[in-house]
Amino acid sequence: MSKKMAITCNGVLPKNLYAAFVLGSAASAAGYEVLMYFTPDAATALKKGELEKINKKGMPDMMALVEGFQALDGRILLCELAFAVNDMTEEELRDGVEIVGATSFVLAISDAQLTFSF
Repeated sequence: MSKKMAITCNGVLPKNLYAAFVLGSAASAAGYEVLMYFTPDAATALKKGELEKINKKGMPDMMALVEGFQALDGRILLCELAFAVNDMTEEELRDGVEIVGATSFVLAISDAQLTFSF
């Protein structure tokens, strides 16, 4: 049986993003399949160049976390409702972001052993 973790990111504040990417990176490194789902309230963090702006004293480099997470096959999923809610386009998104509906996310994590929400 494979190990799976689901993380929901609900905001663009550093406390939301760091928690999601630190735990996601750690779980990926420990062999978990990790699916990180960004709700419409967190969607703007996935615009090109936005995560690069996040820096908090004493915390790891945000881009090192993101790149490490993706290098370990961590998946970044974005709720399809984010486009209408935030007046965004797919072209604005950083590379590697998958667009899914809530139902698809729920089905994909139905066998997750761990779930977190930030």
